[in-house]
Amino acid sequence: MSANSKKSKILMVEDNIFLRKLYRDKLTRAGFEFLEATNGVEGINKVLTEKPNLVILDLLLPIKNGFDVLSSIKSNPRTKSIPVIILSNLGQEIDIKEALSLGAQDYLVKTEVRLSEVVNRIKKILV
Repeated sequence: MSANSKKSKILMVEDNIFLRKLYRDKLTRAGFEFLEATNGVEGINKVLTEKPNLVILDLLLPIKNGFDVLSSIKSNPRTKSIPVIILSNLGQEIDIKEALSLGAQDYLVKTEVRLSEVVNRIKKILV
């Protein structure tokens, strides 16, 4: 397998097991390697150890919230170039502005976006 045909790694930091399963199925079928973390601390550790190509990050997480996770990723020289898509139920403008100012590439509200749209956005970012 040549280096450029290697699967892109997507890390999803999400505490909802049902949502993680949905995304695991969809992204694996779309040809991605799927990694998951269930809380903010685990998410940061996996970003450091696995070096994913992209992170899908929820904001409402146990132990450490998504804003803190995003800050950690973006303030670390080793991980700051990894694109982060926020996928959250928080749809208020103040939360969206905060996440984008911290360095999120995109911000999607769970109730307003379809799974296929998320996959399309991931593909656009990783092209």
